[in-house]
Amino acid sequence: MSRLAHKTAVVTGGNSGIGLATVHEYINEGAEVIFTGRNAKTNQEVEQQLGQHAHGIVSDTAKREDIQSLRAEVEKHAGKIDILFINAGIAKFSAIDQATEAFYDEMFDINFKGAYFTIQALLPIINEGGSIVLNTSINAHIGMPGASLYAASKAALLTLAKNLSAELLPRKIRVNAISPGPVATPLYTPHKLGISEDEVKQIGQGIAAQVPVGRFGTPEEIAKAAVYFASDESRFLLGTELIIDGGMATL
Repeated sequence: MSRLAHKTAVVTGGNSGIGLATVHEYINEGAEVIFTGRNAKTNQEVEQQLGQHAHGIVSDTAKREDIQSLRAEVEKHAGKIDILFINAGIAKFSAIDQATEAFYDEMFDINFKGAYFTIQALLPIINEGGSIVLNTSINAHIGMPGASLYAASKAALLTLAKNLSAELLPRKIRVNAISPGPVATPLYTPHKLGISEDEVKQIGQGIAAQVPVGRFGTPEEIAKAAVYFASDESRFLLGTELIIDGGMATL
């Protein structure tokens, strides 16, 4: 298929998990894809895996200086872009009585502040009629112990879909959001979550039991939705959200 033929996309956090699956799907649909990741070696491995249509940039969403130089780095590969998938983020959990200011800052610096200023940096080179897709979370809608800061950072990001869609109407740039439920990605590890392996296993079993379909989602299932929002098939949608959670929030 070629739903994204002649389009250029930027995917943040595109060297693993949902981001990598989306880079793969975008290329399969005919797009040229520029992706960011913090690890140069991993970026190179992705480039080798996906071929000449994938271009990696070493960039950290948490670092203001990286965001400020991102536009220039993107322009080395493309003068203009059509699609921006804001995917880079972290998922860590803490009870409110144990949360520190540093934990708070890390969560919002990456999940919201970094995302917001990445959009600001790349907005001048997004073509009229382009698409911005935000990767948020089902946690913006449901309650979960220990998830208050993570959920708040994703809920803040979710509001951008409506507000930026209204602001960008003159340029016909659509902003939509995907809110995944539990997805099996490299984020779901003891190191990334900041908890023990036993805790990860226990939490995973508890979460899976809450999903009506009885399993975690896959990165590829989320990537398919990212293709839809990036393509002209969704040109009548803006400021909206697609919840992909196996029925967790609705059944």
